[in-house]
Amino acid sequence: MQSLDSVNAILKETKSRMGKAVETTKADFAQVRTGRASSAIVENVFVDYYGSSTPLKQLANITCPEPRTIVIQPWDMTALPAIEKGIQMSELGLNPNNDGKLIRITVPELTEERRRELDKYIKKLSEEHRVSVRNVRREANDALKKLQKDSTITEDESRKAVDEVQRVTDENIKHIDELLKHKEKEIFEV
Repeated sequence: MQSLDSVNAILKETKSRMGKAVETTKADFAQVRTGRASSAIVENVFVDYYGSSTPLKQLANITCPEPRTIVIQPWDMTALPAIEKGIQMSELGLNPNNDGKLIRITVPELTEERRRELDKYIKKLSEEHRVSVRNVRREANDALKKLQKDSTITEDESRKAVDEVQRVTDENIKHIDELLKHKEKEIFEV
């Protein structure tokens, strides 16, 4: 019975870690600017707020009332200049307009060259996340082989567990590929 508990623990850990890789892919893709306004573009910009570096999402309400406009309304109006400076200092290439009460950002159209750069970048990101999924698979398979070598599980149980790890790996890599395809479509949408 202990052998199955060990295998189930390995499979559970594998699924959890691969799921985190997919979630990280989603989060990374959300921060890639595609010419369409999204609060995710600026929410992790760090702002110097009373001497500490604070993410923008903790200082203000961020909305997108129009497809190309981001509106940032700080909860503390004294933070407005710091927020504006934080956005300018970030490498997003966005120009904030401060009207004294809130900040408006108009997201510019992407050039063809910039679209290609972003496409390369997201392909690189997705490959890094696929590699992390494969690394989790390798670690799980190594753990299963060790259990078999220690005679904790039989060869059949090991083979069945390795097949399950491969199935979960394929599923997660397919999910990352779908996220990539969706993001590419978003980038090249004019």
